[in-house]
This record gives sequence, structure tokens and C-alpha cells, in this order.
Amino acid sequence: WLKTGRSAPPPPPHSARARSALSSQRPRPMVLIPKKERKQILEHLFKEGVMCVKKDPRACRHNELEDIPNLHVMMVLRSLCSRAYVTEKFNWQWYYYFLTNEGIDYLREVLHLPAQVFPSTLTKQRPTRPALAAAGASEGGGQGGWGKGKGKGYGKDE
Repeated sequence: WLKTGRSAPPPPPHSARARSALSSQRPRPMVLIPKKERKQILEHLFKEGVMCVKKDPRACRHNELEDIPNLHVMMVLRSLCSRAYVTEKFNWQWYYYFLTNEGIDYLREVLHLPAQVFPSTLTKQRPTRPALAAAGASEGGGQGGWGKGKGKGYGKDE
């Protein structure tokens, strides 16, 4: 075919080159996500501040949001990532998404939340009892115990 001036023969249908040519011709199907599900995903993301998604678009349900397909969660978070509202880490077939400051502002606007509300990753957990009372109670009489070091009577037969 080189000497005759004709073009190269088409690749066999099972070759990688033929498959890539076919896949580039086919448009990808659009994923339509209902507003109710999108709102649930965004509310959960704002409440937690982070979200994990398994890289499995065929999974029936998401691991945290049981009534939403995993594909819908993947697509919403991918869209937020492309607009820099979340940062993405990928490890061992799991996507980890973290809200950015711009993402917090965006979700406040979309979900109509006041400026005083923050995700749980940014709120400081308060102890149930005062710190000074807890420190005094843990010393308890000065006797030995785990992690107290060599104190009175350690290792001696009295």
C-alpha cells in the first residue's frame, strides 16, 4: 500500500487505536441529577466539611448517603472541584474531597445559610468538663501506674 499511493488500511476492530477512535467519536452521556439529591449532597458536604467517594460509578448507593447513587455524588463533587470549591485527593480507589474557603462561601449562598454557621471540620470541639478539673483528677494520689515512670516503690519488694 505504500508503493501504490493508497492510504493505510484501517486498524483491526479489536485494536486499542480503533477503540480510542470510536470512543472519541461517541459523546459521553450526560448525568442528570435531581435538585433534591444535589441539595442533600451539598448539605452533607457543608455539615461535614469533607466527603469520601469510592471510585465506582456503578455502585447503587453512596457509603454515607444511602438513598443517593454513587455516580451522582461523584459528578456533583467533580463539578465543585473543577470550580475550585473543593480540593481532591485520590488514594486506593477513593476520592477525598475537602471544602475550601471559597466552597464554604458558595455553599452558604446556595443553601441560604447565615455567616455564623461553619462546617464541623472548622468548629472547635468543647470538652464536657473543665480542663483544670480533669488534670487534677488524673493525678490521683501520686501512686504509680501506667506511664508514671519510676516512682516510689517501683521494682522493689517492700
